[in-house]
Amino acid sequence: MAQTSEPEAAASPQEALPGKDARMWAMLCHLAALAAHVCPFGNVVGPLVVWLIRKDEYPFVDDQGKEAVNFQITMSIAGLLCLPLVFVLVGIPLAIAIYLVSLVLAIVAAVRANGGERYRYPFSIRFLR
Repeated sequence: MAQTSEPEAAASPQEALPGKDARMWAMLCHLAALAAHVCPFGNVVGPLVVWLIRKDEYPFVDDQGKEAVNFQITMSIAGLLCLPLVFVLVGIPLAIAIYLVSLVLAIVAAVRANGGERYRYPFSIRFLR
């Protein structure tokens, strides 16, 4: 008699995870935004460089790299919009809030990407698709 097995759709979630290298590079895409502490607009340039280097090699890095670049462009635009508001004293707390949100969400995204999850930032404009 033939032994029946369970359908392949019930495969373990571990098989669906991207490889270790893909997860590491995706994590680095998100963490490269910390380059803003080194140079102006490093928050955009850092993820962009990592994404451009590894996007063709790993589909997961392509997805997460676009997500990181889109979010950092959005945060840069928000930060630039705060500049005129500094003169009415509203821009300073807004700029601090934008900085903190950007920092925290980049770290959350890096942790999730390292775990193999396709993280989507809130408040992000999709410039790259």
